[in-house]
Amino acid sequence: MNWILLGEIAYALLAITVILKVLYDTRSTTKALAYILFIVFVPFVGMIFYFSVGINYRKRKLYSRKIIQDGPIRNSIRDAMIAYSESISKSGLLDNRYQKLSEYIRQAGSSPLTANNEVKLLINGEEKFPELLKALENAKSHIHIEYYIYENDITGNAVADVLIKKAKEGVEVRFLYDDFGSHGLGKTFIKRLEDAGVQTAPFYKIIWYAFANRINYRNHRKIIIIDGNVGFIGGINMSDRYRNDLQKDNHLFWRDTHLMIKGISTSYLQYLFLCDWNFCSPVRLDYDKIYFPDQLQNSKLENDVVQIAASGPDSAQPVIFYSLMEAIGSAKKNIYITSPYFIPGESLMDALIIAIQSGLDVKILIPGISDSKMVNAAARAHYTELLKYDVKIYQYNKGFVHAKTMVIDDNLAIVGSANMDYRSFDLNFEVNAMVYSQSIAKQLTDVFYNDIKDADLIDAEVWLNRPTYVLLWERAVRLLSPFL
Repeated sequence: MNWILLGEIAYALLAITVILKVLYDTRSTTKALAYILFIVFVPFVGMIFYFSVGINYRKRKLYSRKIIQDGPIRNSIRDAMIAYSESISKSGLLDNRYQKLSEYIRQAGSSPLTANNEVKLLINGEEKFPELLKALENAKSHIHIEYYIYENDITGNAVADVLIKKAKEGVEVRFLYDDFGSHGLGKTFIKRLEDAGVQTAPFYKIIWYAFANRINYRNHRKIIIIDGNVGFIGGINMSDRYRNDLQKDNHLFWRDTHLMIKGISTSYLQYLFLCDWNFCSPVRLDYDKIYFPDQLQNSKLENDVVQIAASGPDSAQPVIFYSLMEAIGSAKKNIYITSPYFIPGESLMDALIIAIQSGLDVKILIPGISDSKMVNAAARAHYTELLKYDVKIYQYNKGFVHAKTMVIDDNLAIVGSANMDYRSFDLNFEVNAMVYSQSIAKQLTDVFYNDIKDADLIDAEVWLNRPTYVLLWERAVRLLSPFL
């Protein structure tokens, strides 16, 4: 009996120690409470779960980006971009209401505000991949590609064939893929690339002794940089499923959005790639002017103003989350959101409720068909809260909507890889393009209204009067939101 008592005391002390660690390390109150309840009510399993997926790596700086050291070239590029960014901010090209948003991203994310950009909106894989293949074929200096999901299928091999061809022509080609998201590539695929001269690296390779943590912190970015002046960014991964033109009649229609950007804003995408590459690859990639060509005087392009917002476990602040909060707060007329995983958390919920109560037109497009029952249930609990305030929520029924976009009024369009959930805001490496452009905002608004033609508007009265057991289940699952 004494041994049992000692064991109980030891466990109680251990549990208290872990709870204190949760309180000290976890920034989010909601998340901290969820971990503590799990630890208290599920002995041992709760602690194992916390140490597997809950440690705050942002605070621990596990993914330090100090590996890119200051040097004459980097300093000259940085100083030129800082000066350029400040000049654009003062030029009048940026609407005054977005000055705070732009300055926040510049200060917290070290991302310059840029003009001299030409932005093209690409809807679904059938628009993206022809543009991508054409741009890859025209590469002269280098191709840098970084993807969460890259599959060994028709689309993946078509792009790989071009990468191999360009590498044999002497173009520098680097291929960075997430080891979890692209787990199906296989050694043969990678070897084919490497044999042709393509440099490859898996992002944060999964190793059995660190399996849980390495699954939890993934590179969800989808970016390509060509010759330092053409970039691709958005939600479309490298896979056949994103191309409706390849599928049979009974396939699940896939609705997604991407951007092709030509111009100065690609310099920050390039910086992100260098950071991620040097974290994963034994072959160091240093600053070189070939990767950052001087585009400051390029007058041939359109004058779209673009800023890249990126964040992850390596950032001191959740830049994407805060930038979305500021964008919503800056709205004067409308907010149109498309998100496949809508679990925004209390702060964003409050921001949206304030917007609708202030008379703004707030519309949200979410999937009617979801690929995760748990995530869908947690999201539906958030719909219930918003519908009380007359937010218009549309369920897309033509297929699966995977786009991650936001339109603010008629002059700010946001397109990227970040979902509106805890994982994108706090755990994954993500990147969004903030496009301060009436033309792109108008195009994305038109796309949004076209999408809701294939969606059902949720009837608030019917929704709020669903059976109590359904509402209770959704609220219960909502407690797991920080883990989903």
